[in-house]
Amino acid sequence: MRLGQAQTGRPGERFRALLAQHKPLVVPGCYNALSALILEEAGFEAVYMSGYGTSIGLLGLPDAGLATLSEMALNAKMIASAVSVPVIADGDTGHGNAINVVRCVEEFIRAGVAGIHLEDQVAPKRCGHVAGREVIGRTEAVAKIRAAADTRSAIDPSFLIIARTDSRGAHGGSLEEAIWRANAFLDAGADQAFVEGPASEAEVERITREVKGPVFYNMTGISPRMSAERMGELGIATCILPGALLRQSIMAMGDLAAELRRDGPMAEARMTERLSNHRLGNLHKFSGFDEIRALEQAYLPPEAQEKYEGGLGHRPDAPRG
Repeated sequence: MRLGQAQTGRPGERFRALLAQHKPLVVPGCYNALSALILEEAGFEAVYMSGYGTSIGLLGLPDAGLATLSEMALNAKMIASAVSVPVIADGDTGHGNAINVVRCVEEFIRAGVAGIHLEDQVAPKRCGHVAGREVIGRTEAVAKIRAAADTRSAIDPSFLIIARTDSRGAHGGSLEEAIWRANAFLDAGADQAFVEGPASEAEVERITREVKGPVFYNMTGISPRMSAERMGELGIATCILPGALLRQSIMAMGDLAAELRRDGPMAEARMTERLSNHRLGNLHKFSGFDEIRALEQAYLPPEAQEKYEGGLGHRPDAPRG
């Protein structure tokens, strides 16, 4: 929601409705409220909060299990509060054992997101496309998903539990083990199964053929790139693109930083000129100053509008009516 512009229905209900309309539902990743707003402005009907993006964007640290539950849930809350579309978030390992998973699910439900994915890595976890991962045993992994599903059912049955296994690319892992775990997680109450890091399209085909439930696919890192049409043929339910905006942001900011260092203040002037022709070039309008003026007219005395007369700088549009 944005300043009183909440949507009707629970976030999970709205995300499930989107799943029924799209095969697959393609959900790009954001790493903070601003990047989520940009995705919403572009027309996406749902967004994904990247754990990697949260770790480097909020803390300046790699995705190596260094972000805490409080930090992850706070970022999810700020993202969900900034946009009207439903948000799926990275719940990492649940930040502990099955008991910690209970609190993790509670915190993300309170944050206002539509669902989370939980993984079976040994803590401290790491990015699913970086070598050196280990997974916990089958019994503990299944119990954690059962704890998540039971907590969801008790608080908000629409909240999605997406169960991720890293056993394909983990130390001593295999695709066979990943598929076994994906099915066991679905039996334990997960809504979708997420096999992280398949190394080829043939592996993706096998996953969609042998996993007995909706498949969640992460198109990044070592995972093969496929069109939405191809994923639809395979039966993939949800596809996330977690790092595209993050990487583009790093590249654009890195280029401008180098230009500023090389050319000095006039590099900012050239950037401002380029920005003036962009559809998001009016930062004040994009950030919501027009909505602030509309709220002022609705709730403040009439004389509050007088401050806009004769002032310099961006002039928010007067609300209609």
